[in-house]
Amino acid sequence: MAVRSGWLSPDGQSREDTRLVPLGTMAPVSPVASRSGILPGSVDGMTRLSGFTVEGVAGTMTAVVHPGRAVLQGPDGQGAYPVALAEDLTLTFTDGDAQYDRIDLVVLRIYDDAYDGSGRFEAVIEVVPGSATATPTAPPTPPLALPLYEVRIPKGASAGTAPNWSSALTGRRTATVGLGGILPVTSDTTNGAYPGQYRDLGSVLQRWSGTAWADYQPPVAVETTTTGATATTDWSVLSYNARRTRGVCSFNLALARTGANLVATAAGTTNPGNVNDTQIATLPAGWRPAQDSYAIATDGYADGSVRILADGSVLLITWATSGVIQTGNNVRISACYVL
Repeated sequence: MAVRSGWLSPDGQSREDTRLVPLGTMAPVSPVASRSGILPGSVDGMTRLSGFTVEGVAGTMTAVVHPGRAVLQGPDGQGAYPVALAEDLTLTFTDGDAQYDRIDLVVLRIYDDAYDGSGRFEAVIEVVPGSATATPTAPPTPPLALPLYEVRIPKGASAGTAPNWSSALTGRRTATVGLGGILPVTSDTTNGAYPGQYRDLGSVLQRWSGTAWADYQPPVAVETTTTGATATTDWSVLSYNARRTRGVCSFNLALARTGANLVATAAGTTNPGNVNDTQIATLPAGWRPAQDSYAIATDGYADGSVRILADGSVLLITWATSGVIQTGNNVRISACYVL
């Protein structure tokens, strides 16, 4: 038996079956029912959903279904069926129609005679054939079955002119996880089961609000500091207040001029307003810009600009033409940049 099942056979199940099939409480869809789906995961950790992957065999009308584990939920009163495919399984597709394409459906299916009168107690992977028409569509999913793939069989397809398997297969698998787990979403758009449930869209984490899936916004982490900024000769730090969050930093820095008056070049000179790129302070590590940034500085009488380097150096680069920063004046700088 290629597909193993738990709690299905009237003759009991082997210890090996019990070890292979998934156990535990899965993501709910009602107070007593679980979400049908395939358990996520892959050997190398690079694929969200590798269980029950179907690959066509080139030049043939066959495809291989690879191992995986899944849970199939019946009606609430019937319960859920854990299943496992422990080794590769080969499927064979009937030849194509002479005139039209068709779309077959590969499903993982439960037969339980106690509920369906089928005379069978087993889990199987089977091909549900579609109808060959000018505009073919996939057949309906049978009861208590989980669709795995749609397979387009071209007209005239046979072992001699097999389908192009790279384009013939369309994935229909959906995932399930244990209670409280983050659900990797593939092709399904179903509602959540409870407020606070999470799902992963591949690049976005979403939370079910009770009425809709919404992109999850984690709590904003904000850090602040008032220490670490230092002044150069002829300056002293009066205050420093910095805030950083989500890779962005803003700060206010107040410095007192303790040295001689600093005079900018006058109008009519070669570079009016120049102060020779004077370093006046250094910002602490971790609070510095990723690349050079510029900001406005003022002492309340005139203003100028500063350049903030990636190493934390704060350079006064311009001041008002003929302006004077007098000894004792306080210069205030405000900036915002990416860390």
